[in-house]
Amino acid sequence: MFTIFTNYSGELAALGTSLCWTVTALAFEYAAKRIGSLALNILRLFVALLIFMTINLVLHGQAIPLDAGATVWFWLTLSGLVGFVFGDIFLFQSYIDIGARTAQVIFVSSPLITALLGFLFLGERIGPRGIIGMLVVVSAIVWVILGKAKEKPQEMPEGENRRPHHHRIRGTLFAFFGALGQSGGLILSKIGAPHYDPLRATEIRVIAGFLGFLVMAAVLGKLAEPVRAIANRPALKALSLGAFFGPFLGVSLGLFAVQRANTGIAATLMGLTPILIVFPSVILYKEKLTLREVLGALFAVLGLTLLFLS
Repeated sequence: MFTIFTNYSGELAALGTSLCWTVTALAFEYAAKRIGSLALNILRLFVALLIFMTINLVLHGQAIPLDAGATVWFWLTLSGLVGFVFGDIFLFQSYIDIGARTAQVIFVSSPLITALLGFLFLGERIGPRGIIGMLVVVSAIVWVILGKAKEKPQEMPEGENRRPHHHRIRGTLFAFFGALGQSGGLILSKIGAPHYDPLRATEIRVIAGFLGFLVMAAVLGKLAEPVRAIANRPALKALSLGAFFGPFLGVSLGLFAVQRANTGIAATLMGLTPILIVFPSVILYKEKLTLREVLGALFAVLGLTLLFLS
């Protein structure tokens, strides 16, 4: 058993990231409906930063890893801006332009983009079995998302079918940019901190993302939004829960995963949230479990098996 954890520590950490992001997705959905996406992004990173500062002060005697070195700070700051800010800005706008379901299908291309970037910039290679496993997992996720879109057309924003053609093109492009931001953030993390402590490295990324969103809020004249959102206690509780399992634990596990596994495989395992979120949604929100979702989960497990065997 210990050998399994040792040999597959990166892959298991990536699976743990998916589990964390499942909790985060449920918590942030609740909070976003009450305080908006910009306030959510600023406050989630602020709460995560407080957690990081406390943990790293206890473990390393430094609230902020100032001894990380200029090179590590440069690459991880770039990673935080690309992953947290660039990726999320385009992804959220794509939700508006083409709807969340369609955007999610395009965003699922992130593992494949990550694998390509890993090959180009890190020299990583994935064997035929691993490539088949990635395609099976990604196909299962897309199939489940498309099924949810057909079952719940009423959840699409009003006027979805009447959106201007250029909005659909822009939304598709922006969803791809969102996936590119996610992938780029992972690659930059591995370039900048291939062996650096994941908790301290992720704190640097969070600092960059937090400051990036603050600058964006200042440019848009919306700095008051996160201040007003603090008064919403239910949203703040959900946001804090999401911040712990997302920017703190989830992103840290994600960095640990890409440090110890092929980035394409790690990104595929981290992208399982649309599959994993089905089951808590059934328990918490009494949603109906469909045959498509069950089969999608089974195919995802088959793909995961191929990835681990690769």
